[in-house]
Amino acid sequence: MKLSSSHMDNIPSTPGKFKMEKGSYVHRFRWHYSTLAKLTFWSFVFMGLIVVFFFKSPSASLPNSIPSDLSRRSLKTSSWGGPGWEKRVKSSAKIRSPNGLSVLVTGAAGFVGTHVSAALKRRGDGVLGLDNFNNYYDPSLKRARQDLLERSGIFIVEGDINDVVLLKKLFEVVSFTHVMHLAAQAGVRYAMENPNSYVHSNIAGLVNVLEVCKNANPQPAIVWASSSSVYGLNTKIPFSEKDRTDQPASLYAATKKAGEEIAHTYNHIYGLSLTGLRFFTVYGPWGRPDMAYFFFTRDILKGKSISIFEGANHGTVARDFTYIDDIVKGCLGALDTAEKSTGSGGKKKGNAQLRVFNLGNTSPVPVSDLVSILERLLKVKAKRMVMKLPRNGDVPFTHANISYAQREFGYKPTTDLQTGLKKFVKWYLSYYGSGKKNDH
Repeated sequence: MKLSSSHMDNIPSTPGKFKMEKGSYVHRFRWHYSTLAKLTFWSFVFMGLIVVFFFKSPSASLPNSIPSDLSRRSLKTSSWGGPGWEKRVKSSAKIRSPNGLSVLVTGAAGFVGTHVSAALKRRGDGVLGLDNFNNYYDPSLKRARQDLLERSGIFIVEGDINDVVLLKKLFEVVSFTHVMHLAAQAGVRYAMENPNSYVHSNIAGLVNVLEVCKNANPQPAIVWASSSSVYGLNTKIPFSEKDRTDQPASLYAATKKAGEEIAHTYNHIYGLSLTGLRFFTVYGPWGRPDMAYFFFTRDILKGKSISIFEGANHGTVARDFTYIDDIVKGCLGALDTAEKSTGSGGKKKGNAQLRVFNLGNTSPVPVSDLVSILERLLKVKAKRMVMKLPRNGDVPFTHANISYAQREFGYKPTTDLQTGLKKFVKWYLSYYGSGKKNDH
């Protein structure tokens, strides 16, 4: 700790006027003694506070304690390194088809990450996953996804994108041609509870990934997950990549917008090839439990009431729901059309590709209609509670213009909400059963 100003600054430069009399030495001695005593007292106070801080700090707490702030969790979430570990990394990332890619997928145990990794592996690309398995939502679902991927030969390294030493090691072991950066702190509403986790993952984490990529030789091409949330309070529909994105409605949106600006900077200075993907409300099997379609399904089966929001003046709240298989096609299309980075060893040698695409379904559906579809599929009537849209960062509607992605790599979604939800419900009932006895 540190005083806002020196303790001695509180003492006048001229303590008082003294007559050089017999008692003046005694008076001066008393003044110095008093000052020394005060300094000694405050020194002990500060030392005491330092000791208390040390023993109460997370680093000195019990090993099994869990920090409440996810952004402060230990970066080294699992041991790594050694010949056996390197062998698994190389085997997983090995290209098994002509002209295949070698891709590092961050957030590989996440919803989109799992599906993208599996699709890449199926077509013969080399795939290595990275995930920190945090507990933003039930980690057991992430572990189940991990098991699914490992059965197909994909190794997921357990680690954090903010662990620069680990990232550098991965690039030493494998010369990745591409990085699919999907690791991020998701969720609009959670940002009001734990804002630091968004800065930690979506900004600091992105910078760490780009720093390692910029210094790699050769530099990989990077495709990364932005979000439709960057459109914020934009009222022009459908949302186009050319629309303004400087009015975020949530901290999550602001961190994703910041990511797009950071990507521009690394492209401009270091020649990194960067493609941002603005996902529009992705849903499907193995999805995220914090998404409305997922917890609506859970609560309808449990007989619990569900909250359906409406906009101002009873306006409709609608989303451009996009099925996971369509999103995967967009991700692979972006990877396949990504040009090589132009830098070497952190130095730019020419202009590099910089793109951002909407990946949506182009068919916004009212949330009330989503619930009606779930009622039919589950054969259970929902207990609806209609409420005003709270000021928590949610926006009334999203609607993607996908013409740019169609033109660049033939992106064309083919799954309507009815069909997609039918596949999700089939998976949900298979994974959780009726849901009546499961809390997740």
